[in-house]
Amino acid sequence: MFHHVVLMEFTADADQRFLEQVEAYSERIRRSAPNLLRYVFGRNVASRSGGFPYGIVSSFVSAADHDAYQTSATHQEMKAYLTPYIARIVVCEMDEDQS
Repeated sequence: MFHHVVLMEFTADADQRFLEQVEAYSERIRRSAPNLLRYVFGRNVASRSGGFPYGIVSSFVSAADHDAYQTSATHQEMKAYLTPYIARIVVCEMDEDQS
């Protein structure tokens, strides 16, 4: 299994409409990405969040499935939408098959 976690801090321009659009993209990804096991966008409630108040947690059957998601049209569209609003970002990826 392959896990892809993205933690983000958004700019002040990221309002409720922005968050709703991100969730709409997330739903499109959940419906279209092959071998996607989990895809959640939401608020990071950790007391040790390091100033990253939002995150995406996703799991795929394999690294190849994750790679296909990365290049998919929906993900590229979502990424283009998000980029102007991202103040800081950190990504964590783990491949259980290579541990």
